[in-house]
Amino acid sequence: MKIYIVGSVGSGKTTLARQLAQHYRIPHFETDNFVWTRNHQGQGDIRNSVEKRDELLKEAVNLDQWIIEGVHIDWTDPGLEASDYIIFLDIPVSIRYFRITKRYARQVLRLEEANYQPTFSIFLKMFQWTSYFEKQMKPEFLTKFSKYEMKVVLLTKNDSSVVQKNI
Repeated sequence: MKIYIVGSVGSGKTTLARQLAQHYRIPHFETDNFVWTRNHQGQGDIRNSVEKRDELLKEAVNLDQWIIEGVHIDWTDPGLEASDYIIFLDIPVSIRYFRITKRYARQVLRLEEANYQPTFSIFLKMFQWTSYFEKQMKPEFLTKFSKYEMKVVLLTKNDSSVVQKNI
């Protein structure tokens, strides 16, 4: 099984990917970790070269089973093409803002791990990224998904329940 999960910051991509990976006992990859070499020594992450980023994606995509999640577009097309399912998490902005705030508080209090240094600057950028996703990237993804429509599942939240829609 190969599942690709797409969504904005705070949409629940990582949570869903971890749950599915644990349930199906298959590896889970975050596209951010193809872009960055994580430096947990407090010195900041190091951006990978385009070649290294693409090679890391290729290695993951070539596995028999996987879950890849992220918000990156274009260079991740090999993952979309190889996937059996694409899950697009279209969660309302207000819910994403709440989740971003909650995540930041939990990370600062060391109740939740982060792949990055949870600074106030990054916290503020997450709101900018969410706005950019909504205005720029979401329409691009929806257009891109038209060629994969048979394997795309769009999930959104309506009041207290999750709703599946066709795109």
